[in-house]
Amino acid sequence: MNQQTNHKTKDPINPAKPLSVGVAMSGGVDSSVTAKLLKKMGHDVHGFFMALAQPDLDQQVERVKKVAEHLDIPVTVVDLAGEFKQMVLDYFTRSYFEGKTPNPCIICNPKIKFGRLQEEILAAGCDLMATGHYARIARDENGTCHLLKGKDPKKDQSYFLHRLTQRQLARILMPLGEHTKENVYKMAKKLGISGVHGAESQDVCFLKGQDLNSFMAQYSAADNGEGFIVTLDGTVLGNHQGIHGYTVGQRKGLGIPDATPYYVLALDPVKNEVVVGKKDDLWKKQLAVNEVNWIAGLEPELPGDFLTKIRYRHDGASAQVELPEKDIYTVRFDEPQLAVTPGQFAVFYNDDEVIGGGKIL
Repeated sequence: MNQQTNHKTKDPINPAKPLSVGVAMSGGVDSSVTAKLLKKMGHDVHGFFMALAQPDLDQQVERVKKVAEHLDIPVTVVDLAGEFKQMVLDYFTRSYFEGKTPNPCIICNPKIKFGRLQEEILAAGCDLMATGHYARIARDENGTCHLLKGKDPKKDQSYFLHRLTQRQLARILMPLGEHTKENVYKMAKKLGISGVHGAESQDVCFLKGQDLNSFMAQYSAADNGEGFIVTLDGTVLGNHQGIHGYTVGQRKGLGIPDATPYYVLALDPVKNEVVVGKKDDLWKKQLAVNEVNWIAGLEPELPGDFLTKIRYRHDGASAQVELPEKDIYTVRFDEPQLAVTPGQFAVFYNDDEVIGGGKIL
């Protein structure tokens, strides 16, 4: 990478004096350990729980209250269901009906969790907000915040945080960024909260075990979704029940037998078609992004070379980000990448630092 990171950092987790810290709590192990660690450091800790669109909301509230009671800290339930529906759920469903594959956590973080919830935490008199994310924030001598990968490569969540602003980052603590998940479980046991916190969930919070098609079926736009499954040359191979049930790179569930598998190559909302082809057709050497957020608040020197991740579980690949044309940036990879998916996000790294990222067009 030709972009160099030259900043002196200081640890924001151990300020010189105790502070009032509002912890975003879910009742899970990560936020529970975060709250306990900060309390052990001598901070005045207050838990905050977001009431969104969780199907098991009552159970989650009770779980958080149980953890807070065990930690001997107050907890406030913040009702953000209306804002969450408008900013996240509507985006999520609209994206699928438009033939895109959304990432609700990436939208929720700057708008809801580190947006509205952070506002509520600070308005309650807290100095800082803390979360159980596996990422790190460093400040340089000029006060600029730098977003860094978490120390645990298997749990690093910096990808999901690339849309945060300097103003938001300046008021955030992420103590678990220095730890591995394995170590966090050990800390939970040592701190006496094993068995108190809930089990870790891998689900999108508003799905909670419900499959995507069942969730989307409740929206009227799903009623008239039937269309054709076609090849790149327009040959009709079958029917689909709505493009919202497919995503680029998908192989299973197409119902098209052949000597070698078919994959979803693209979704065409105008023609209401699912375009399929073979795996070789999925490789792309460039993509375009818009709605780009640069962590430092300023565009870096471009064109520039960055390690670019095109989805959370992508290892990242060397790419050049070019100067924008009408706020659209072209990203050219050194080697072709598999299943570039419109609606997902490309995130740019320099070593372990997040430089920025944007939505894939």
